[in-house]
Amino acid sequence: MKFDLEGLTVHFPYAAIYPEQHAYMGELKRALDARGHALLEMPTGTGKTAALISLITSYSLASPSRPLRLIYCTRTVHEMEKTLAELRLLFAHLPAAASRSLLALGLSSRKNLCVHPQASAAAARDSVDTACRRLTASWVRDKAASDPDSTPLCDFFESFDRAAAAGDLASYMPPGVYTLADLRALGRDRGICPYFLARQMVKYANVVVYSYQYLIDPKVASIVSREMQKECVVVFDEAHNIDNVCIEALSVSIRKQTLEGAERNLRRISQEIDRFKATDANRLRAEYNRLVDGLAQRGNLPISDAWLANPALPEDILKEAVPGNIRRAEHFLAVLRRLVRFLDGRLETENVENEMPVAFVASIHSQAGIDQKMLSCHDASLAIQPVFERFQTVVITSGTLSPIDLYPRLLNFNPVISRSFTMSLTRDCICPMVLTRGSDQLPVSTKFDMRSDPGVVRNYGRLLLEMASAVPDGIVCFFVSYSYMDGIVNSWNEMGILQDIMQHKLVFIETPDVVETTLALDNYRKACDCGRGAIFFSVARGKVAEGIDFDRHYGRLVIMFGVPFQYTLSRILLARLEYLRETFQIKEGDFLTFDALRQAAQCVGRVIRSKADYGMMIFADKRYSRHDKRSKLPGWILSHLHDAHLNLSTDMALHIAREFLRRMAQPYDKTGSGGNKTLLTEEDLQNMAQDAMEM
Repeated sequence: MKFDLEGLTVHFPYAAIYPEQHAYMGELKRALDARGHALLEMPTGTGKTAALISLITSYSLASPSRPLRLIYCTRTVHEMEKTLAELRLLFAHLPAAASRSLLALGLSSRKNLCVHPQASAAAARDSVDTACRRLTASWVRDKAASDPDSTPLCDFFESFDRAAAAGDLASYMPPGVYTLADLRALGRDRGICPYFLARQMVKYANVVVYSYQYLIDPKVASIVSREMQKECVVVFDEAHNIDNVCIEALSVSIRKQTLEGAERNLRRISQEIDRFKATDANRLRAEYNRLVDGLAQRGNLPISDAWLANPALPEDILKEAVPGNIRRAEHFLAVLRRLVRFLDGRLETENVENEMPVAFVASIHSQAGIDQKMLSCHDASLAIQPVFERFQTVVITSGTLSPIDLYPRLLNFNPVISRSFTMSLTRDCICPMVLTRGSDQLPVSTKFDMRSDPGVVRNYGRLLLEMASAVPDGIVCFFVSYSYMDGIVNSWNEMGILQDIMQHKLVFIETPDVVETTLALDNYRKACDCGRGAIFFSVARGKVAEGIDFDRHYGRLVIMFGVPFQYTLSRILLARLEYLRETFQIKEGDFLTFDALRQAAQCVGRVIRSKADYGMMIFADKRYSRHDKRSKLPGWILSHLHDAHLNLSTDMALHIAREFLRRMAQPYDKTGSGGNKTLLTEEDLQNMAQDAMEM
């Protein structure tokens, strides 16, 4: 469909639009008009991605002389693929002349794009990166030029290099939408490396979809995103954890095992140097040059090697890491040994040490004779501030940004638009409940002094058992941590509760291993598809909580066991809380509650992915009954959390669940009527625009 929005012709890929999508586009357009930043919270399952890309693409087409480019940042590859699928659908509904001139592509790691048979076979991402560098590094290619028979190269990269030298890369990627699978297929068909091709073509693309790190991490952004112009709209989707992502980008964790590995590697390099030194001094100099080249390729290089750089070190760090007074390999190793010994000495302490960056740099310089950058970070705004300053509009959006007024303080920016939207529904398809006690009226909570209580464990088990017997299809359970999940599942097994639960549904469990979790998810879906029903045990802040949708029959009920607070005795967390209190006047309790409730909302939001969907949410902890906790949930959840659904026991929650499922089985009007329409057609939008003009 095509409609007018405040003078802008908007191309939308569906025949109807939700009222909240229309309102969302209006606020987004005002932010683009003002050339400012926006903070927008929109409920899950209401078409946020389609609204974003439709409005921004239409806005760009309306100004062909100054077209806007869209940089769409996602957290996971799965979300990237969904965004690219929406873009493909949108491009199919654009005017033919426009769609033939637009290029949209996704960019991910070598692990997801490599097509070399041997390099891509490696299991870990780092292994794929290493295998790639062994085939494409400049010094490897120089060696292959003199000894081609014994030095293997990547034919896909060689084809890319020839095309880049001839300026012919555009012929390999005509306008259109390219998913990661499309890029791999193109690479195999044309015999060219899809990873380096995508890296090179992002500077020409109208829409780029990639990970947060490609913009926020300064090491990566300085190479991958350095040529992005100011006339770009940056979207951070599902950005409820963006402050944590920013902090991780500027933080380094050093463990004893890391330093021990560094010592071993230094000894191996020293042995190699001694061996070469004994045979040929010239070969020693050549080996040292290769060593320095290996470090240099992790930063900014001459134009001939720009695309070979693995995103790591920018030029200023590179110059500091290899000072000009180092002329021989022994000097280089001596510098590295001093740094390793300094860090090793800093780990040998029984006391907590808090040190500002300037003091830490001074201690490295004085004790090890080395200048270095910041090691850790407590201020999320440091990483994202360059993004706000560089691009004209940055949009931070998610379904769980409440309380929305805290993000400008955490990220230190002033949005021109800040708004939270509600979900328009023709029926109450969301049923949140707060369960505070079991059927025996004993309170339930995961507070440290209560979580191991046999009565609490038994009541949690009885709650799940009762729900498994009454709720069809899939049930998803979230726990506060892996250790707590392991402990309570073991206790349920000893009590015989787990065996009773499995009489009704199969049970699958998330583990820290990605492969095991993926297999468990596949089998969970198969159990739901065949009508057997299943229960999936997961962890708040885990991979499943952040990126997996349990729509339709895959998730009719989600239970949040406890409040997912961070480990409050963590030294890093305590230091950050002190920094937030002193710098932004954010109280420790306020931040901890905000962080826990946004994680809880993210978990329960997995169960509703569209307006035609329905599901129940049980917050199983007495602390959710407190207003200061409950009020920090998103408005679209609070609007359905009725007073009668607070302070429930297990038998009361079971009665409400049965009544809710009975209502959801009845036919309903999907589009609404009168003033409660939840689907707007092109004619409805024209009438709305006409009414607005008359007013």
